Amino acid sequence: MRRFIQRALEKLEKMDVDSIRGIVKDIAGENELLEMVLESMTDGVVVTDRENRILLFNKSSERLVPFVSEDLMERYIWEVIGDREISGFMKDSLEAQERVRDREFVLDDGTGRIIACSIMPLVRDGTIQGNLVHLENVTEKNRREARLRRAESLAALTTLTAGVAHEIKNPLGSISIHIQLMQKEMKGKRMIPTQKFLKYLEIINEEVDRLNLTIADFLFAVRPMDTKMEPQDLGGIVRELLDFLKFELEEAKVELTLELQETPKILQDEKFMKHALLNLVKNAMAAMPKGGTLHITTRSNGDHVFLDIKDTGIGIPEENMRKIFEPYFTTKEFSSGLGLTLVFKIIKEHRGEILVNSKEGQGTTFSLSFPIPPPGEKNLIGFKGESDEI
Repeated sequence: MRRFIQRALEKLEKMDVDSIRGIVKDIAGENELLEMVLESMTDGVVVTDRENRILLFNKSSERLVPFVSEDLMERYIWEVIGDREISGFMKDSLEAQERVRDREFVLDDGTGRIIACSIMPLVRDGTIQGNLVHLENVTEKNRREARLRRAESLAALTTLTAGVAHEIKNPLGSISIHIQLMQKEMKGKRMIPTQKFLKYLEIINEEVDRLNLTIADFLFAVRPMDTKMEPQDLGGIVRELLDFLKFELEEAKVELTLELQETPKILQDEKFMKHALLNLVKNAMAAMPKGGTLHITTRSNGDHVFLDIKDTGIGIPEENMRKIFEPYFTTKEFSSGLGLTLVFKIIKEHRGEILVNSKEGQGTTFSLSFPIPPPGEKNLIGFKGESDEI
């Protein structure tokens, strides 16, 4: 339509009245269609000029945020919004010319509604002509996501509890048997050989330690993490961990190759992040019993920071791919079966995602991604992760 209008303007002097009337009619019809589309949207749309004065808005924007005046046109957008927090956000973000995506606010009008605000520049011929403000009511969406997380957490807790019960049952059975053996040795005797008793007690102590470890792993898996998030360089944490494992990797004949690009800082708890990465590196080493290559890369795309941990090991059978993050699933002879479960939990606490790509006999790649915090969150200390994850 824009090219059509441009061509029409170039030929305007040569057109007769009927041709001009037809063009005006077409433009009016086009505008009417665009207005109808805009007014039919359930999301709010507000358009401002370069000075952040309102040029255009739809009815949904009036329904989503409280406006303090009916006369909105050509006024600064933050002057007409009644919610103090949203108004301040608009003023700060627009004056700083920041691009913002889905910043959420709880309205202070007593409804408890949650509004997500996004700000995008309007660009024409490489020049910013104004801003587009997008408003969305995400109250029900957030509630659905919360219900889904609770359901997933309950399912994970059920699986985890079943695994714990199985892990506890075996040590308790062993303890019970050795206590019965001790009682049998003591029956009808005034003196008993200490050597045999010491052997029984040693086994009981081992089983008690095993129980303690099982309970400790269980509590770590189900308790909310007390994370202390700080903006840190993910590549720096990777380097520190690999320096710690340097001699272990050499003894295991694992060749290390790194491609750590400079990336923006992300919010992370150094202790928990190192714990997760340590588990992934240890898994990679275990998958290469005769040695191999461990390739680790970091990169970013402006919205996320990515970390790939790739080994040349035995790979994961296809039938096990869906189970690897399940509690107490393990193919190792000596393993708690919680290693990758805890990795998954830690990554989720960091708002991250973890994907696995593996082929049997060709190695495995764990791909992690973490969101880059917006400018307002870069100095956020003590951020609490979503504690309802298992």
